[in-house]
Amino acid sequence: MGAPSVWQGGLIRLRAVEPEDWQHFFGWDADTEFARYDYHIWFPGSREASQKWTTELATYGPKNHEYRWVIEALGGEFAGTLNTHTCDARAGTFRYGVAIRREYWRLGYASEAIRLVLAYFFNELRYQKVNVEIYEFNTASLALHRKLGFRKEGRLRRTVYTSGRYYDEVMLGLTVEEFEESLK
Repeated sequence: MGAPSVWQGGLIRLRAVEPEDWQHFFGWDADTEFARYDYHIWFPGSREASQKWTTELATYGPKNHEYRWVIEALGGEFAGTLNTHTCDARAGTFRYGVAIRREYWRLGYASEAIRLVLAYFFNELRYQKVNVEIYEFNTASLALHRKLGFRKEGRLRRTVYTSGRYYDEVMLGLTVEEFEESLK
């Protein structure tokens, strides 16, 4: 038996996007609550457009450490996605977004995926800090990130408009030292 993969935990493995994942992304577009938490509600899209987008995504490699992983349950089920972005290797900072399918909410899949990516960025790529922005109405994500050791660093007022009103964006951050402390 080989050495364990940095991309696998006790609940999930992180893998590349495959063309057949299009149906999961397409299904999310029809879930208004999910879309609101994830980013915003899109206009309806076609199956063909979703297939094309996913096929193109499946051919991308990491660019400047920006990458999208599929969060896969160990049984092979598509549980969600995590993507890194706004990666600044010179300053050692990056950001990410995470999205979990509704049936996998609050089961530990997001926290494990986040920890795997943080460990990789901190221990392999020498990043020193991660930042996330969370909509104030996404109380589950705020609680998850606090549990992971993130600290509130600020609030951007009235930057999100959905469901007929404006909301704030909460800014959270975690340093490599805080991450290491959270593992103890």
